[in-house]
Amino acid sequence: MQARAMISTLLSHLRRRPSGGRIGAIARIVQAVRTHLGMDVAFVAEFTGERLVFRQVDAAATAPMAVGDSCLLAETLCGRVVDGRLPGLIRDTLRVPTAQRLPTTTTWPVGAHLSVPIRLQGGRVYGALCCFNHARDPSLNQRDLQVMAAFAELVAHEVEREWDATHEHDEMVARIRQVLTNHELSVVYQPVYSLDDEHVIGFEALARFRHGSPDEWFASAAKVGLGKELELAAIRQALEGLPRLQPAYVAVNVSPDTILCGDLTRVLRGMPGRRVVLELTEHSHVADYGALIEALAPLRAASVRVAVDDAGAGFASMRHVLRLHPDLIKLDASLIRGIEDDLSKRALTSAMVVFARETDSVLIAEGVETAAELAMLRSLDIKMVQGYLFARPMLLEKAAALIDTQSA
Repeated sequence: MQARAMISTLLSHLRRRPSGGRIGAIARIVQAVRTHLGMDVAFVAEFTGERLVFRQVDAAATAPMAVGDSCLLAETLCGRVVDGRLPGLIRDTLRVPTAQRLPTTTTWPVGAHLSVPIRLQGGRVYGALCCFNHARDPSLNQRDLQVMAAFAELVAHEVEREWDATHEHDEMVARIRQVLTNHELSVVYQPVYSLDDEHVIGFEALARFRHGSPDEWFASAAKVGLGKELELAAIRQALEGLPRLQPAYVAVNVSPDTILCGDLTRVLRGMPGRRVVLELTEHSHVADYGALIEALAPLRAASVRVAVDDAGAGFASMRHVLRLHPDLIKLDASLIRGIEDDLSKRALTSAMVVFARETDSVLIAEGVETAAELAMLRSLDIKMVQGYLFARPMLLEKAAALIDTQSA
């Protein structure tokens, strides 16, 4: 119990300590073990077949090994400890002939040694947590070995947690690759209407998946480094509908990272630029507006328009509006819902109408669901709307038929 209480105190202390960089949990444990026991070197080793691989190393000065190095397991003290041929506590290797005969004892060199196995759930041995001094150390005792054993349990927990995270990562990568390879991504189109003649002037393209929400898929893809790839696949598929939807525009949702990567320029090459709109949402974090504006410049020169989505939903969208000077500003559905009974919403919408007029932007009201909302928007001089009152998202065939009917 004393060892565990001491470990808790040590770990709390480590969490409070300033660090020159982000350091993993296992590295902190190894550092805590070495520091508390006053040893020269501490490490976590994984046993892989007949070899020992160093996964984490901490040293008071220079360590004789580095992370990723390996050696024969049978030539190491910790290998002999785990297989039962040496004790976990050796105060003086000169007094243990078996230890002296091991090549690593003299190469590193090792004068005093502590080692305990790292056992995962089910009892399988992952490897060992080890410490050693270059000189002998008669002060080492069984309590120190108990401390090591308790820390080894923490290492085992972190190893399993990292394995779980790696498995989850690999599983998500495989699922997204499957979506991309098997074309499990589909696109629907929601019309945008002009209130002047109640004709469709554009469509917002929305990604759909067989299972799960689009937000979950795109967030997961970004987490495993496939966000741009999935976004570009959705954009390609959405823009395949352009010929069928003429003369309406198609708006696609895109993140700043995808714009900055440069691949979007290749995707849009040869497209009728005026009929393509790039929508950035409230949730799109922009780290460098200068770089984003520069990346958008050649696209805008090709007549591609930029829209800011979810305006009015939060500070980020208004910052997008101010910095990017969008061609279209889409008022968030939360601002439109119940606007006929909410003075604050009407005031903000009226201000946005004036702002759009002054900046030569076009306002689109999203999420229009009731006749009362529509009537109020008309009175506020909103010219373009989108929402269930007019049409829900639809497949390309139906969207094309809507355009054909309109043209007849």
